[in-house]
Amino acid sequence: MSRGSLNGAGIGLRLPHVQQILAADETDIPWLEVLVDNWLVEGGLNKHMLAAIAERYPIVLHSVGLSLGGPAPIDLSYLGQVKALKQQTGALWYSEHASFSGNANYKVPDLLPLPYTEEAVEHLSQRIIHVQDFMGERILLENVSTYVSCQFNEMTEGEFIAAVARKADCYLLLDINNAFVTSKNLDQDMQAFMDVIPVERVKQIHLAGFHDKGDYLLDAHNHPVDERVWQAFKQFIAKNGHIPSMIEWDSDLPPLERLLAERLIAADILDAAPVASTEPSNRGGKRCA
Repeated sequence: MSRGSLNGAGIGLRLPHVQQILAADETDIPWLEVLVDNWLVEGGLNKHMLAAIAERYPIVLHSVGLSLGGPAPIDLSYLGQVKALKQQTGALWYSEHASFSGNANYKVPDLLPLPYTEEAVEHLSQRIIHVQDFMGERILLENVSTYVSCQFNEMTEGEFIAAVARKADCYLLLDINNAFVTSKNLDQDMQAFMDVIPVERVKQIHLAGFHDKGDYLLDAHNHPVDERVWQAFKQFIAKNGHIPSMIEWDSDLPPLERLLAERLIAADILDAAPVASTEPSNRGGKRCA
C-alpha cells in the first residue's frame, strides 16, 4: 500500500497496545490513527515510540483540543505542535471536530455541538479556512455526538455539516457511531443525516461503541461496535464504496486481539465494496492543496 494513501480498516493507537504492535513481526493492521493530544501534553507519551510506529505504519492524526467552533482565537501554538507532529511522523492527514470545548483558560470535559445556523456555518467555515491556511492542506471535520438540541437551529445537523464542508472546502470524517447516538438521543432520523452528507468529501469513517445509560446513549468508546451501527456502516459502504474506516476504543480497553477482531469485521465490509472517490469539487469554497 502506498504511504500516500490509505485503504482498509485501521484502529486507534492506544498506549497499552503500542509495545505489542511494535514487537510483532507483522500485523494485519493497514494503518493507525493517533490522538495527538496524548502526545503533546507535558509529560505525555514517548515521541520516540511514536516515531517507531510511524516508520512501520501509515498514520493519520486526530485531535480534540482545538475547540474549532469556539469563540476564542484559534490556538496557533497548539496547532503549530500538531503541524510539527504531522511533519515528524509523515501523517497523511489531520482531523478535528465540529464542536467547541472552551478556551486556553478553561476547558469543558466534552465536545459541545454548535447551533445549526447560517451564522455558525460562516463562523466555523472561516475558522477551518484559517486552520487550513496554517496547515497548508485540507483538514477533516468530524460530526460529534449530541445530547441536547438548540432551539435556534435553522437546519438539520446533516445540512449544517454539508454547508460547512462546501464553504470551507474541507474533507469530512464521518463518525457513524456519533450519528447513531445523536439520532437516538434526540429521536431523529439517522438516515436523513446520512443522506445529505456529501460522500465525495468523506475521507475517513469512525466506528465505536457507546454506553447505554437507559435514558440516553453515551459516546463512551468503551464497548464493541453496536450491531445497529454495523448495519448503518454496511449500508453506507454498499451505497458509496470503499472509504478508509477505523475502530475507536478509548476506555476500558480490551486486549489488542479483541480490538483487531472488531477491525476485521470492518475490513470484511470494506473488502466487499468498490473503491470510492474522495476528491470533492470546489463549490464556492476556498481550496487548499
